[in-house]
Amino acid sequence: MIDESDDASEETLTSDIQKLKEKQEMLDKEISQLIAEGYRVIELEQHISLLHEYNDIKDVSQMLLGKLAVTRGVTTKELYPDFDLNLND
Repeated sequence: MIDESDDASEETLTSDIQKLKEKQEMLDKEISQLIAEGYRVIELEQHISLLHEYNDIKDVSQMLLGKLAVTRGVTTKELYPDFDLNLND
């Protein structure tokens, strides 16, 4: 006797595998396009690493500005001009 749930889970697995293959194909095309545009994988990895470092530094800076603002009794926004910071950064 064949269990219907086994058939359903096999169909689900087959469908999931197909979706993953399609996603891999799409990502391979994107990678090929980036390489054709002159990007190199190592450059992208370095760029991502630098973005992480930038975000970490920005987080620490925001924390310090917050503490300084509390000490001075002002808002963080009010400190920006004192340090030549842009509100859009």
